[in-house]
Amino acid sequence: MTKASLQTACCVALVGNPNTGKSTLFSALAGVRQRTGNYPGVTVEKKVGHAIVDGQAFEFVDLPGAYSLAPRSLDEMVTVDVLVGRQPHERPIDCVVSVVDASNLERNLYLVSQTLAIGKPVVVALNMIDLARARGLEIDAAKLSERLGAPVVPIQANERRGLDALRAAILRAVAQPTPVPADPFPEAFRREVDGLAEALGEIVRSRPRDAPPASDAPATASLPRYLVERLLLDTSDYIEGHLFNGQREQVAPLVRSARERLAEAGAPTPAIEAMSRYEWLARALEGVVTRPATRRVTPTDRIDRVLTHKVWGMLVFGLMMLVVFTAVFVVAAPAMDAISDGVEAVAQAIESRMSAGALRSMVVQGALAGVGGVLVFLPQILILFFFIAVLEDCGYMARAAYLMDRLMTPLGLSGKSFIPLLSSFACAVPAIMATRVLEHRRDRLATILVAPLMSCSARLPVYAILIQAFVPERSWLFGLVRLQGLTLLAMYLVGVVVAAGVALALRRTLLRGPTPPFVLELPTYKWPQAGVVVGRMLERGWSFVYRAGTLILAVTILVWAAGYFPHDRDQVEAPFDARRAELNAKLAATPPADALAREAIEAQLATLDNETLAAYQRQSFLGRAGQWIEPVVRPLGWDWRIGSAVIASFPAREVVVGVLGVIYDLGRKLDAEADEDRSRLVGQLRDARWDDTGAPVYNLPVALSIMVFFALCCQCASTLAVIRRETNSWGWPAFTFAYMTGLAYLGSLAVYQIGRLVLPV
Repeated sequence: MTKASLQTACCVALVGNPNTGKSTLFSALAGVRQRTGNYPGVTVEKKVGHAIVDGQAFEFVDLPGAYSLAPRSLDEMVTVDVLVGRQPHERPIDCVVSVVDASNLERNLYLVSQTLAIGKPVVVALNMIDLARARGLEIDAAKLSERLGAPVVPIQANERRGLDALRAAILRAVAQPTPVPADPFPEAFRREVDGLAEALGEIVRSRPRDAPPASDAPATASLPRYLVERLLLDTSDYIEGHLFNGQREQVAPLVRSARERLAEAGAPTPAIEAMSRYEWLARALEGVVTRPATRRVTPTDRIDRVLTHKVWGMLVFGLMMLVVFTAVFVVAAPAMDAISDGVEAVAQAIESRMSAGALRSMVVQGALAGVGGVLVFLPQILILFFFIAVLEDCGYMARAAYLMDRLMTPLGLSGKSFIPLLSSFACAVPAIMATRVLEHRRDRLATILVAPLMSCSARLPVYAILIQAFVPERSWLFGLVRLQGLTLLAMYLVGVVVAAGVALALRRTLLRGPTPPFVLELPTYKWPQAGVVVGRMLERGWSFVYRAGTLILAVTILVWAAGYFPHDRDQVEAPFDARRAELNAKLAATPPADALAREAIEAQLATLDNETLAAYQRQSFLGRAGQWIEPVVRPLGWDWRIGSAVIASFPAREVVVGVLGVIYDLGRKLDAEADEDRSRLVGQLRDARWDDTGAPVYNLPVALSIMVFFALCCQCASTLAVIRRETNSWGWPAFTFAYMTGLAYLGSLAVYQIGRLVLPV
């Protein structure tokens, strides 16, 4: 599609309640021509796709799912601003496709009635028609269309059924807009809206020309009628602050007087909206839906008797998580070995073709060791997010939120916080942004402050390399339960348990307040769509690879430079020259026939080379910094190399494996047999020795200490930045960094000190 055609494309917005298949329909309409970004000036995500329908270019916009167009948060306000044409730098909407669940028609049509009131052409996509029929529901789409005053098209988005009819309806709606249906509100309400609209228009027109608009929306001479209605109905005054932040002293008395007159006329706000719309919906649905004499028991009902049970549901949830984390190790192993072998082959090929020196060291021990050491964990990332995508698409995640509400309520949170916290297992940044769905500021803050404790995908490589290297490969129940999988699950549970304690402490101290009620719709179970599951899995995989190719590459090269320079040969190698010359002379004097003697001398030379490399590391800038902090981290069981890697990972924790790869590759043991049957970095970690005692640095208590530190520490500049943006304060990100770093150090200290007493070393 050319740039010129995009400029003339019709813009179609998709709106709908959560779990109505809106995103599936969006993917079906837009195909592969999709992009994801944020609306200008805000962090609310938008999805945009493009398609050609009968020669006409269309731009499809997938708006966030919502139960109502009565905005009480930033993301809901953005949705309304887009629909009424007030979102800056966004193309005006030409048509709205309102996606409804045919099996829950009454609830879904409330949003449709609000969408119709905006005044744009509307097409109702009657989705999940197969589920409605399975429940014995028959819907007269033609009669419903007549009652609503808008086209109603039955579809089944996941099977791509009815999409041609939907596209045709969109084309007709854009070409010949239907009249706006009758206003469901009583006459008294309509009069007040007319009067308020005229008064607000005067206020808007009296605003100085050089004064900026109260919100980010473009300044206009008048407000859309729908926003005037919302201003009158919104008793929380959120919209008033959004539209007239600098003129509230003029607007507030007008709105307050109008509400008082409505109350006297028997039309109190905001109750009048629910009464008016549900009366209108009852008339619209009369004779449209035919129901069976008795409610059918569906497969979803039968499954939920187990999966939402307070005992069996939690047991199934726990077993499911155990299966997921065990599979991360078992299924990914062959692919990880293949990637590791490939990286090693590339390293050997480069070393054989480049002369020794700083450039070869940077390429092999810097870039390749760092990025390659991270990419080896890509199979585990893909497998983890494959399972998450399957559970989301089949409808199970909503049940998990329902189960978690019982556990979260005593902590002062509701199951609604579970969705952002669940997103944190992928990345804390979108999870923190997702807290906008929480209505109360205390709940948002509490969720934001504990979200980084959930183990995100960046922590998985750290867990994986240390578990693979130091946790024994033991299994029970014919291999179904493995110690390594249990350890990985335990690392995720560490964050969950600590987050529960922190949330409880916050809600009883800094963020006191009542626990909010939790209302959630449980969607019908369905088979996951292969395209949706694979798409989400590949999206996360590509994000991981992209960061490995940018951020991790940059950091590992910087770490290589810090670990390589100043590389003063005279200072480092002078103490070893005499011994090396002596060994080389002995080797030259030993006849080839005396193989045992020659092997012994060569082994001494290899040891001398390793001592020289270790001396270079200690003399480097990185080595000096690591030795400076070693007294602080030694109680955790760490040497200066681990401390250096942890410091380097504070901007982004996912770089730590790459940094360890660089650090240990710069001073690696040259024993090919030792690494024959294990990955390069695993072998290097097992072979690492303390400089002063020669004892192994790593053992099981040390590995657990490092993992606990990474489970609890906030090593992510992006997370802190988004906390700053969402809270509009530097105090909360500073608090988050301080309390998480403190918890991480204390937790790591306790695990190591207790572990070395009770665990094998």
